[in-house]
Amino acid sequence: MKKALSVLVVSSVVLTSCGAIRDSAMNPFNWFGRSTSEAVATGAEVNPLIPARRSSVFRSNQPETYQGWAVGEVTELLVERRPGGAVIRATAVADRQGAFEVRLVKNDEESDADTLTYDFRAIQQPGNVGTALSRQVTAAVWLTDNELRGIRTIRVKAARNVRTARR
Repeated sequence: MKKALSVLVVSSVVLTSCGAIRDSAMNPFNWFGRSTSEAVATGAEVNPLIPARRSSVFRSNQPETYQGWAVGEVTELLVERRPGGAVIRATAVADRQGAFEVRLVKNDEESDADTLTYDFRAIQQPGNVGTALSRQVTAAVWLTDNELRGIRTIRVKAARNVRTARR
């Protein structure tokens, strides 16, 4: 009985002292301290999951320029308010079927302090004309409240018409 009691007392003292050793310098896990996180300063925003572009015989490192041109007619222009800004969504009918890479490109020459002007552009290839429904394309652009401050008119230009939305 005395032996069991003394083993119990000694083991309880040893186990309670582990808490003090856990934070002491005698514990080898504490020699380098706790880890901290720091932001890495880079020259540009780099996503490690996207491989870097390399030049080759078939591709250069020059930035790509958008090759689209104006579509036929803008049929619809909507400015949809969202928290923090607005979405400008335009629908147009292209001249031919198969238009792709549709974009609203800001026209700085025709924009001013209270008017935003966008060109409705797409890459179009020669092909079938088809019905108007089969040539319909839609593009949108997000603008923040700061970008919309002071803007009273939003215009979207196509090859044959211009649609306008006013506040």
